[in-house]
This record gives sequence, structure tokens and C-alpha cells, in this order.
Amino acid sequence: MKSNDYLSSGVSLEAARQVVEQIKPFSSMTRRPEVVDNFGGFAAMFDLGLSSYKDPLLVSATDGVGTKSEIAKITGRYETIGIDLVAMCVDDLVCVGAEPLFFLDYIAIGHLNPELVQSLIKGIAEGCVEAGCSLIGGETAEHPGVMDDDSFDLAGFSVGAVERNKVIEVSNIQLGDQIIGIESPNLRSNGFSLVRKVFSETADRSLADPAWEGAESTLGEKLLEPSVIYAPTILNVLNENEIHAIAHITGGGLPENVARILGEAFDAAIHKSSWKTPRIFSEIQSAGAIDDEEMFRVFNMGIGMVLIVPPNATDRVLDELNKEKKPAHVIGEIVKGSRQVEILG
Repeated sequence: MKSNDYLSSGVSLEAARQVVEQIKPFSSMTRRPEVVDNFGGFAAMFDLGLSSYKDPLLVSATDGVGTKSEIAKITGRYETIGIDLVAMCVDDLVCVGAEPLFFLDYIAIGHLNPELVQSLIKGIAEGCVEAGCSLIGGETAEHPGVMDDDSFDLAGFSVGAVERNKVIEVSNIQLGDQIIGIESPNLRSNGFSLVRKVFSETADRSLADPAWEGAESTLGEKLLEPSVIYAPTILNVLNENEIHAIAHITGGGLPENVARILGEAFDAAIHKSSWKTPRIFSEIQSAGAIDDEEMFRVFNMGIGMVLIVPPNATDRVLDELNKEKKPAHVIGEIVKGSRQVEILG
């Protein structure tokens, strides 16, 4: 009887070791001084005592990139999807005012391809550098027989800190507060199951085609554009300004995510004419015959983050955001209501 080994079952320990060696430089480029050297150990360590925090709360967030990974697989472009993963996590942390400190990733893959994993980790590291946090650990799991060889899924986990007396409390929202929307030039990581359905049913559209007539990018490139990471900019704004609440516009769009931060006695009145929706959204809408309500329920529609600010802080916050190359607009106001979000003309 022929003896069995792990390799014959589809798992390559040698490829796994190769991946570990390849990712060391990417982890090093994200290093913060609070990280305790322990690469390759069973757990990662972070010395919060080396930071300047006096009474910190630790804040955690976890997320993935959804089926945007399928667009990466179809196009064979894996360099930027790791940036999306970091953005999804750290931009959740900053909604309570937390600074991202460190990040861990989890990659599940059908067959371990060291070059593919290296591209993914490189993007994650670039996202961590942009967010100011350290990539201190992760896991790459090979799943032969469970996933197709070229299939993969990404998940991330991030921890941040905020001084106890500086936590953003949504109870601070007041009647008449202004709603500032920070632009998102693309889909970020949400709505891709609908996107894939729309374009798989459109025989005359390919991801290799121009995104639209006259576009320099292909449709695939446009869909894969990495998410903006807002956390560092918002932390800078928080240092000098009163912010009553923050919402990260992910799955559920403006209606669901803004509703999460409203008090029971308030509605958010949002005027969709107050910003220009990026063309990629109208291309998806027309190709799939999707109505406006569904578009706003699924996609961010060009607004990646929302800040609720008192009226007397509005101009200053807008100026700071625009100086940091994060274009923003007043897109609505807080009105009396029952925790509803109205999308108005």
C-alpha cells in the first residue's frame, strides 16, 4: 500500500515556508516602535506602555473584502486588494476616534501560490503603512478539496486605541448638526456580488473592455481601484475639531450606515445633488437596470465616510479635509425624526 503524506493531500509545507520568508520584509516596513520582536513566534506582542496614551481603551475591528477577490482573480491583478482589506478595518476603528495600532491578516486559498500570496501581503503592508499601523501577524491556510485551486478569501483584524475621554459618542448628535460626506472615487469593497451578476449577464461587456467610452482604464481596473484609507486624515481633524459622530459607508450604503449612528429622535436628511457621483456607479446602474433606491442601499455612491459636526465647525472641518486631499461636502443635516435616513433630490 502506498504511504500517504501531506503533499499528496494537496498541502505543501515547503510552499508555506517560502511564503513566510517572502513576507518578512513587508512586515518590517510597517513596524512601529511598540512592536516587540517575535517574528515567527506563536503570537505577536505590542507594548502599549511605550505609547503616549494615559487612559486608553483598546478598540477592535474585523472585516474582509467580500467578492472583490473574484474580480482580482478574473483579472489576475492582486496588488491592491490588500489595501482594501486594511481600509475596511482601520476606517471602522476611527469611527470611535481610535488610532490604528496593529493589524493581522487571514488568507484562505485553495492551492498555495507563493507569488499570489506575496502580492496580497504586499498590498496589506502598503495599506498598513498608509494607515500608520503595524502588520504584526497573520495566517495563510491552504484548503485543497474545499476551495478551487485559484480561489482565495481575505480577512483582516485590527486593534487601535483611543483615550477614554476622547471616544466619539453618538449621543452627542444634536438637532441641526451638519452631515459632511468625504468622497470615495470607487466602490471600496462593497456591492461586488451585484456587480459580478450585472456584468456576467451583459454579453457585450468584458472586464478587459474600457470602463466606458473614452476611459483610459479597463472595467476591471476601475472595479479594482483600492479603497481610500481615511483614518489618518480623520484623526488629524479630530485633534482640532468637535466631531459628534462618524460613519464608515460600507455594505448597506448611506441609509444603513448613517442610521447606525443616529439617536432615536433624529433623522438624517441627505441631498444626493450635493456631490457628484463617480461614473462607475452610473455604468453599473445602467448595465443592470438597477433603481436609485437599490443603488444607495448597496453602494457608497461616492461617499466613503460621513462626519456629523456642529454647524460652527463645518467650514473648518471642510477646509482641513480638502487640504489633506480628501474632498468633502456638506451633504445634509440632522432633523427631527425616528432614526431614518432620507435620500432627497
